[in-house]
Amino acid sequence: MKLHVINTGFFKLDGGAMFGVVPKVLWSKTNPSDANNLCTWAMRCLLIEDGDRLILIDNGIGTKQDAKFFSHYYLHGDDSLEKSLKQAGYQPSDITDNFLTHLHFDHCGGGVQYKNGNPAQVEMVFPNAQYWSNEDHWQWATVPNGREKASFLKGNIIPIQESGQLQFVDLEKPQLTDNFSFFTADGHTDKQMLPKIAYKGKTIVFAADLLPSVGHIPLPYVMGYDTRPLITLEEKKRFLEEAADNEYIIFFEHDSIYECCTVKRTEKGVRLDQTFSLNEI
Repeated sequence: MKLHVINTGFFKLDGGAMFGVVPKVLWSKTNPSDANNLCTWAMRCLLIEDGDRLILIDNGIGTKQDAKFFSHYYLHGDDSLEKSLKQAGYQPSDITDNFLTHLHFDHCGGGVQYKNGNPAQVEMVFPNAQYWSNEDHWQWATVPNGREKASFLKGNIIPIQESGQLQFVDLEKPQLTDNFSFFTADGHTDKQMLPKIAYKGKTIVFAADLLPSVGHIPLPYVMGYDTRPLITLEEKKRFLEEAADNEYIIFFEHDSIYECCTVKRTEKGVRLDQTFSLNEI
């Protein structure tokens, strides 16, 4: 098995929205903001070579939306999905599985593109891949609530089903391969899926939006975007204690600086232990 970090670029989001009720004087210590109160976030995916399967977790924001949409998120950086795949020695047609933690635009927008740049026609970025979601979250995303509607873009989602490449995992048997299992979390959005990868005798957890960054490790640091923040608190506590006790490696999708970390129990609760890059494992 081999793992590759797939960087798809950076974007900006309001710091207050990313940290909910926590005051700026506290969250800005780990995530400093610009003059507009915006913090920089990564869109970091994970590519897994597992036997004859090439599994990509999430795929970034994509290129479909118009200039007005992208202007809200200040995309920047030199990385892109295609460029990062190429650096890993692959191209989009090589991907066999695209595992989608959830269907918010910054996690799934890179899976569908305009055909020849024509907005009237779309095609799948990974023509030979199965796109994995689950039935509960798919229903949640395709009949969205008013709070999340702006994050579930039909152009990112419906073409997956129309292509015939959509597959649903069995939540009763949360396993994609022998080395790839997952668990679900409901605080951020309904039935978000968090992969657990068995690698070199360790467990790597792809944290997605349960834990966006190192700055979100303390329990009260919960995003204002979460639909059920009290459930997020419970899920974070349970996960962080399990991660500390089992020495999990946490892989961050959104931390703009740190790729991975471990955590430890302290008198103040679970806290950051060590940070490192994936290739240091």
